[in-house]
Amino acid sequence: MEKLSIIGCGTMGHSIALAAAWAGIDVKVWGVNEEDLTKADRGLHNKLNFMVENELFDEREAEEIQSRIMFFTSLQGAVQGATFIIEAIPEIIEMKLKLYRELEGLIDVNVVIASNTSGFTPTSLAEGAARPERFIVTHFWNPGHLIPLVEVVKGEQTSQDTIDRSLHFMKQMNKHPIFLSKEIPGFIGNRLQYALFREAQSLLDNGVATKEDIDAAVTYSIGRRYPITGPLMTADMGGLDVFSAISNYLFEDLSKVERSGKVLADLVNEGKIGDKSGEGFYHWDDAFSKKINAKREKTLIHFLKLDRENRKKEGGL
Repeated sequence: MEKLSIIGCGTMGHSIALAAAWAGIDVKVWGVNEEDLTKADRGLHNKLNFMVENELFDEREAEEIQSRIMFFTSLQGAVQGATFIIEAIPEIIEMKLKLYRELEGLIDVNVVIASNTSGFTPTSLAEGAARPERFIVTHFWNPGHLIPLVEVVKGEQTSQDTIDRSLHFMKQMNKHPIFLSKEIPGFIGNRLQYALFREAQSLLDNGVATKEDIDAAVTYSIGRRYPITGPLMTADMGGLDVFSAISNYLFEDLSKVERSGKVLADLVNEGKIGDKSGEGFYHWDDAFSKKINAKREKTLIHFLKLDRENRKKEGGL
């Protein structure tokens, strides 16, 4: 088993740590200061309580999971003895590169450095590194402890050993890794997500329907299919002749804009950026925010339980 350290204790950092600890892995987590660690510990505690309430495990197991996570403000202490490091600091390339140079002076030559970045390529992250062959991307999806997918992306110089170890370790964390043999902006998940988001913006900008009905068109149709069949398998089931014919006439009319839509751009310029500001496309008061976030987490837990049941039936656990 790899010895895991996570650099960064924010939303993704502590939720990835929770995923690892839930899988029985001891993990060290680094934060900038005690205030950051206190926030992470509080977030971890709240997530564990919610998971107990939804019967993923009992209080005793929750305590065991929490005991596997150790917090540090010393970078050297956090990575001491590590064989696999997941970086989950802010998406600022200069900050990441500075961290990597510091890390390379603290760790052994065979330690994997995996970034949780959602956009930067592993080749750009390994620029100037002493050992670029050990750099890779392991992109977890938020919330990292409930979403199974991890996108594993190799760089131009990433070694096969780094790839193999990363894929194996993600499976040990009870994740579903997918491998990208080519670096591409946004990887796979975000390219699919933003293709849908671009079209949703276009429909809203053009007054085709309300925001509620545009969202409902997803949650009450393709959103119900996609937990079982992705877009390519869905096309197989519907008939490739049909999907090809529709593609041939519909693609020409789909949005091709290269920037944010007008409604979105106006909201951002007004400081209305969604849940964290209290208003975006929707109005997010405390009650609405708690309701929607809890509903989403309960739904994710529902599917996680189904995944675990299916894996037990297939002999995977």
